[in-house]
Amino acid sequence: MSAGEDIPASARPHLPRGVKLKRDEARGGFALLAPERIVRADPVAAAVLERCDGQRTLAEIVDDLCVTYRGERGRIEADVRRLLADLAAKKMVRL
Repeated sequence: MSAGEDIPASARPHLPRGVKLKRDEARGGFALLAPERIVRADPVAAAVLERCDGQRTLAEIVDDLCVTYRGERGRIEADVRRLLADLAAKKMVRL
């Protein structure tokens, strides 16, 4: 089983209390900020994390990204699942 396959499509990912996605003006791009931690977020990760509001399901996030970027759903879903699984393991995202 690859990373993220166990995340249900109905999961409503969100950033936990104390974690924020901020534009990093000094270096350009985005950073995910948590107490005593900073994770740089590339534009793809930022696009996913901006949609992780606790209201949208994983399936809705993937659907929105497919429409926005006109990408192949299977690949986008696999990438989103992998990213969310990695960040959840670091306690930077709640599922």
